[in-house]
Amino acid sequence: MTFLEEPAPSAGQERLYAEDLADDGYVWDLTRVWAHQPEMKEQLQRLFDAAADAAGLTPRDKAVIVLAQAAAVGDSYCAVAWGKRLTDWADPKIAIAALTADDEPFSEREQALSSWARTVARSPGTSAPQDIQRLRDSGFKEPQIVALTIYAGLRTAFSSINSALGARPDAALADALDPDVRTAITWGRAPGQ
Repeated sequence: MTFLEEPAPSAGQERLYAEDLADDGYVWDLTRVWAHQPEMKEQLQRLFDAAADAAGLTPRDKAVIVLAQAAAVGDSYCAVAWGKRLTDWADPKIAIAALTADDEPFSEREQALSSWARTVARSPGTSAPQDIQRLRDSGFKEPQIVALTIYAGLRTAFSSINSALGARPDAALADALDPDVRTAITWGRAPGQ
């Protein structure tokens, strides 16, 4: 489904495919992209994990950041994948709120994270001291702010890479998404077949 040819067989490609098959029963479209550079995908995942840990992010925090960032840059793939996760962890209304920049149901911390993720993704040059103060007021220390900004920036880069190379949300993933959440995703590539 991507714009690329199927990656050449390699130990890294086989490892990525095997992980998807074991976890989900199919190979994700974005895995087909990253299987051309499996070591980079694994290094990037370690960096995601390290940044999230250094920032003290919970799974729900990460979902709020990714959904805000995905909506800001028009990435339907991450919106579908993380919309499903947040729906499973909370409920569809929370996922829809994250996708539509409706911060009302979120805690002060989550509102700050969502707002910051949109700024990092859409217009980092417009950030201001009060944005950082809002993160401080939500309990983040400077090292955590740097780490969560790295996380949001890397997620934006990941979205850009996947989208530029034609990765589309997997049909099985989109089909498993709550219909109301799926309807809220009005941007990006349509799910593949």
